[in-house]
Amino acid sequence: MNKNIQGHLFALTANILWGLMAPVGKSALVEFSALSVTTFRMVGAAACFWLFSLFCKREQVDHRDMLKIFFAALFALVFNQGVYIFGLSMTSPIDASIVTTTLPIVTMIVAALYLKEPVTNKKVLGIFIGAMGAFILIMSSQTTDNNNGSIIGDLLCLVAQISFSIYLTVFKGLSQKYSPITLNKWMFVYASMCYIPFSYHDVAAIQWSGISTAALLQVGYVVVGGSFIAYICIMNAQRLLRPTVVSMYNYMQPIVASTVAIVLGMGIFNLEKGIAIALVFLGVYIVTQSKSRKDLEKEGKAV
Repeated sequence: MNKNIQGHLFALTANILWGLMAPVGKSALVEFSALSVTTFRMVGAAACFWLFSLFCKREQVDHRDMLKIFFAALFALVFNQGVYIFGLSMTSPIDASIVTTTLPIVTMIVAALYLKEPVTNKKVLGIFIGAMGAFILIMSSQTTDNNNGSIIGDLLCLVAQISFSIYLTVFKGLSQKYSPITLNKWMFVYASMCYIPFSYHDVAAIQWSGISTAALLQVGYVVVGGSFIAYICIMNAQRLLRPTVVSMYNYMQPIVASTVAIVLGMGIFNLEKGIAIALVFLGVYIVTQSKSRKDLEKEGKAV
C-alpha cells in the first residue's frame, strides 16, 4: 500500500478511537475522578506497550534521545492530557470542543516556525473550511448550553492544543528514528511517573467494591483503544505525513462523537450535520493537496 495512504489510514483510525473516547470516557467519569482515569490511562498503556515490546525486535535507544523522549512525553501526554482535563473541569463541554478545533491552525503556525513549512493559500483555505465544518457540527449537536464556560478553562484547553501541536512538529524526528512501540513504552512510563505523585490519593480512595463492570470496561477502552492502539496509529501517521495534515484529522473526533450519539438514539442526522461532515472532509482534502517545503524546493530546482 502507498505510504501516503497508510499515513492517512493511521491518522483516521487514531482520531476515530479518540472520538469514541468522548462518550466512553464521559461515562467512566461518573464513577472515577478525571485524575484517576488519566493515571489508569498512562500506567495501563505503559504496561501494554512494555508487554507488547517483549514480542517485538528489541530496539536500542540512544541515551542522548532519552531526554528528547521525556520532553515528547510531556508535550504529547502530560501537558496535553492533564491540562485539557483541568480545563474541561472548569469550562463547558461545548467550549472545550470548539477550542480543540484550533489544533490544525496552531500546528500550521508551529510547523512554519520550526520546520519552515510554507503557509500556502490552499493550506489556510483547507484549515478554515475544516474548522467551519467542525464548528457547525459541534454547535448543531448541542441542544442546551448551561453557560458554565470559563475563560481560564478555555485557555487551559488551548494550551493543551498548543502542547500537542508542538509534539507533532518538534518531535517528528523521533517517530522516524524509532518504532511506535519503543517510543510509546518510554513516553507512557515518563507520563506515569509525572501523574502518580499527584493522583495517589485519588486512586487510593477508590471503593473498588462499588465500581460497576461497565465502568471497568470503559476504563479498559480508554487504556487499550484510546491510548495503546491510538498512539501506535498516530505515531505511524506522524512518521508518514506532514504535521498539519495529521492535525487536520482532529476534526474527525466530533464527527465520530456525533455519529455515536445518532446510533444510540441520542441525536438525529440532518442536513446541517451532513454539510458539516462534507466540509470537514473537503478541508482535509484541500490541505493534503497543498505543497510542502520539499515540493517547493523541487520546483525551484526544476526551474
